[in-house]
Amino acid sequence: MQVPEKKLLERVKNSNKTSFKDFYYRPQPILFRYVVYRVREREIAEDIVQETFVRIWNNRSRLDSSKSFFSLIAKVSNNLCYDHFRHQKVKLQHQDKIPGTHKKNKINPETEHELSEFKEEIWSAVNDHLPDKCLEIFLLSRNEGKTNQEIADLLNISKRTVENQLYRALKILRKILKNYL
Repeated sequence: MQVPEKKLLERVKNSNKTSFKDFYYRPQPILFRYVVYRVREREIAEDIVQETFVRIWNNRSRLDSSKSFFSLIAKVSNNLCYDHFRHQKVKLQHQDKIPGTHKKNKINPETEHELSEFKEEIWSAVNDHLPDKCLEIFLLSRNEGKTNQEIADLLNISKRTVENQLYRALKILRKILKNYL
């Protein structure tokens, strides 16, 4: 029997390592898929997910049990993804100064910047506006390429529920990103 999230969160706040382990294993696969989709590299995604949980543990005394734990870890991991992208941008800016490195595909810096802003806007919309279940289904469909039936089987829900959640996600994203479409 699973302990309710709020009770588990209170235990984590009180430094209960077993409860924290439960909190790690419940959302970790979903969070990992989300981060892989963002950064496109499994190794970096693993590091970001691990760092997310390290930061949660290090700041456990400030946890608010009235808020969704998944929203919290999504926000922390999202910020870590932004940090990663900023670091990559700095590396690219200084790549010309490092001997032996060459850019293979030079992209117009303005286009690259616009593309980067657009990607950030999309991820901000996905992260900030999609409900947890809707986000999970959206990532399984769009990131992992799973069919609606595969998602339904994986999550023990009906195929129709998957279809409704995907429709809902796309409707929300279209509304938020209407200026880009």
